[in-house]
Amino acid sequence: MPKLSDKTFIENVEFPSFDASKATDQFRAFAEKGVEQSKEAYARMKTGAEEAQKVIESTMETAKTVSNDLSLKTISALRANAELGFAHFEQLVAAKSLSDVIELQTAFLRKRVELSLEQAKDFQAATTKAVEDVAKPMKAVFEKSLGELKAA
Repeated sequence: MPKLSDKTFIENVEFPSFDASKATDQFRAFAEKGVEQSKEAYARMKTGAEEAQKVIESTMETAKTVSNDLSLKTISALRANAELGFAHFEQLVAAKSLSDVIELQTAFLRKRVELSLEQAKDFQAATTKAVEDVAKPMKAVFEKSLGELKAA
């Protein structure tokens, strides 16, 4: 068995060496890759936030326009109802007999029901269109995002 003091034995033993320059290069490459991925993630997040802001602004403008349209329809319906009521009242005041009053009342109720049905149909169509118009930008962004997720 060789002795530890034997110089030839110690000179022939090789210890694994640690090259600090290779470790530094690997660490630097890892850090640079992390920074690059962070920049890409930030860019995607920024783009997504900008698109969301545009969609929200568009949705708010659409909601404002739709709200104005529905308000105008409501005012128009109220005006038509008031005009019908005043016209009926004038006819009732001018009635000569009870049979005229009953006939006027029957005709008024028929007109009132017809007008109410027509107004309800108009409001239903307007609100349906309003919901579609307000939801359209959000739906488009959602479908786009879903498509990007499926592609990724």
